[in-house]
Amino acid sequence: MPESTVTIKGQTTLPRDVRAALHLNPGDRVRYLILDGGEVRLVRSQPVAGLAGLLKDKARRVVSLEEMEAAIAEGAAEQ
Repeated sequence: MPESTVTIKGQTTLPRDVRAALHLNPGDRVRYLILDGGEVRLVRSQPVAGLAGLLKDKARRVVSLEEMEAAIAEGAAEQ
């Protein structure tokens, strides 16, 4: 089990195995999640800019306003 020593300033070096498991590179940020029972989970922070386009569905095509209105009218007619 990897471990490291905490300095007088509260700093530590993440062991190589931990950095590799989290795919950490110099300059990356980490987040500490404090769990019940005194456990701490270390996770790699994801910059907000990296989330751009995450929810975009590339399979869907752009629909015009007329097509939307026709679909709404068709759905209303079925009820």
